[in-house]
Amino acid sequence: MRAQLITGSGRYADPWHPYPETSARLADVLDGAGFDVAVDEDVEGALTRLDGVDLLVVNAGDPWRSADDGAGPDTTAPPPPESVAGLARALDRGTGVLALHAAVASLRDYPSWAPATGAVWLPGVSWHPPRGPVEVRGGSLPDGTRLPDVVAVDELYQRLQPVGGRHVVAWHEQDGRRVASAWVREHGASRVAVDVLGHDAESYDSATHRRLVAALARWAARATVPTTDHLPG
Repeated sequence: MRAQLITGSGRYADPWHPYPETSARLADVLDGAGFDVAVDEDVEGALTRLDGVDLLVVNAGDPWRSADDGAGPDTTAPPPPESVAGLARALDRGTGVLALHAAVASLRDYPSWAPATGAVWLPGVSWHPPRGPVEVRGGSLPDGTRLPDVVAVDELYQRLQPVGGRHVVAWHEQDGRRVASAWVREHGASRVAVDVLGHDAESYDSATHRRLVAALARWAARATVPTTDHLPG
């Protein structure tokens, strides 16, 4: 199985997320889950090179935010049409998708991205408590595969804007409410999994988080998903 991992750089980077570190850790998790992983820092170029890819993994930040961070005058330019078309084609032919953490704020100029992932970070509305120890309850994938409870050091996103339906497979408690931490959905021919954990490399020090990521990746790529007792971690 081939996985294309696109990692935040240029206008898809930000001051808060160490994308080179988290993408390196993600690549290790995916390798342990049976994927042949390619990591690409050229976000827009990578989206034109998805032929034959079983799983697109997005670990990148908000391109609109970078315009306020002095990244250069071209940060608000629209992406190349061939990149927009490349993502749309991949979704049309059923390429699996795994979106992690700030990916819900990424690819904002791509019309097919938010409808695929099922949620958007809204500046001024969405938020998270300070990074620290978190506990996330794991549920089950649609095929019945059990997911682990996750104990990690991370951020827990709140008040994301939902886009369409979703099947929540992991959640946390905030102010007495159950909030989605991970979900899956069918989008046309594609399977999409979203995990909003993954702020920094310490998140992936958690064996239970690595097991969650591996299970979500294999489900999205339509691989046979082992039980949590046999997931890498």
